[in-house]
Amino acid sequence: MPSINVLTEIIINRPAEAVSAYAADPSNAPDWYTNIESAKWRTSPPLRTGAKVAFSAHFLGRRLEYTYEVVAFVPGERLVMRTAQGPFPMETTYTWASAGNGSTHMTLRNRGEPTGFSKILAPFMAGAMRRANNKDLARLKSVLEAT
Repeated sequence: MPSINVLTEIIINRPAEAVSAYAADPSNAPDWYTNIESAKWRTSPPLRTGAKVAFSAHFLGRRLEYTYEVVAFVPGERLVMRTAQGPFPMETTYTWASAGNGSTHMTLRNRGEPTGFSKILAPFMAGAMRRANNKDLARLKSVLEAT
């Protein structure tokens, strides 16, 4: 089991198709992820298995540059991305499911196995990641429910 496995979730009062279309679009990431500064396609759009997107971010006082590769994408249901760059290899998974009354239950999971010095910081990183993810999902909810 990875030493970092952070699962966060939220109910967003918009249909799953609308939530997933917005959240899965890399160009929207800087609008709802506090730490992400930019997202740039490394392959041509649209989002699909094999697509690559480079991100610039700040996390725990460090600037991070990493490229995610989409390993699974089912619009309206699930997106799985992986990177071997940054402080450690990471897998990020979004899921979307109807929560009734036109709302969506969204999960955001980050899993990874830190190496080297990052391994020592894993418990601290997991807590910081959970706090950041909760803020990001709250911001996503705010953005989507305002439209």
